[in-house]
Amino acid sequence: MSKIKPSKGAPYARILGVGGYRPTRIVPNEVILEKIDSSDEWIRSRSGIETRHWASPEETVAAMSIEASGKAIADAGIDASQIGAVVVSTVSHFSQTPAVATEIADKLGTDKAAAFDISAGCAGFGYGLTLAKGMIVEGSAEYVLVIGVERLSDLTDLEDRATAFLFGDGAGAVVVGPSQEPAIGPTVWGSEGDKAETIKQTVPWDRYRIGDLSELPLDSEGNVKFPAITQEGQAVFRWAVFEMAKVAQQALDAAGITPDDLDVFIPHQANVRIIDSMVKTLKLPEHVTVARDIRTTGNTSAASIPLAMERLLATGEAKSGDTALVIGFGAGLVYAATVVTLP
Repeated sequence: MSKIKPSKGAPYARILGVGGYRPTRIVPNEVILEKIDSSDEWIRSRSGIETRHWASPEETVAAMSIEASGKAIADAGIDASQIGAVVVSTVSHFSQTPAVATEIADKLGTDKAAAFDISAGCAGFGYGLTLAKGMIVEGSAEYVLVIGVERLSDLTDLEDRATAFLFGDGAGAVVVGPSQEPAIGPTVWGSEGDKAETIKQTVPWDRYRIGDLSELPLDSEGNVKFPAITQEGQAVFRWAVFEMAKVAQQALDAAGITPDDLDVFIPHQANVRIIDSMVKTLKLPEHVTVARDIRTTGNTSAASIPLAMERLLATGEAKSGDTALVIGFGAGLVYAATVVTLP
């Protein structure tokens, strides 16, 4: 018989507060068109994107995270010292170690909170939320800060007509804490590594430490390109439209609700056409508010769901206590979907 005492966590977990940060620079499609042969109408029709935010040198991954987290902590009505763990999802923090989460935890004023980064692309927020829920129910933390943050402008090839217009920068954060009733449903998540080549980094970092740079990609002026994110657009679109609608339905089923019970739908902000197709496939009722933050924020990967959630609540399009379906999907290919009660 085990001598280990059982954990004494909360019966359930919930999102208590949300915060977001968008860089001050707003970049319209006209700026993107300086480097690619396209049009504003084509970009809008293919993606829905009108503008995106790009970070300045001072708006680092850590700085944006701290701004968003401060708002989430205030919204939750707690003190930073009560945060027991900080989980950061990002693919654009370029220091291999230490985790940027440790810097964020320190600068926020947590009391030596556990802190670590995860790399789950556009599904990263869902992964982090699931880990936070587990910590709270298990009892290893009372409050967990989950951050999705990206500076994807650093990983954008501005001469790639297929992706140059897609990506933006920003940070979104939520505080997850104890609840006496279910407020974060079961997570439906997974990966399809056989499709990993459909979204990837163009060149591995280690290629740049080899003396011969002759095989590295060059820009139009003959300079070696920095690694960027590339994707097979049609393959990703088909996967997202057909497979992720099934995952979203599984999340609804796992939570024991139907589309009629939903108030809000917050999918990863990858492409308006993908979002609209999922709405149609899921047969969401007219009363369901659908996040389309991508129009003015672009695709911010791990940050897209919390940023969209924060905007819906700030504008009054969604309200505290609403039932929302969230789903993230992207590089890996990975995905995560769950139903939550909005803070």
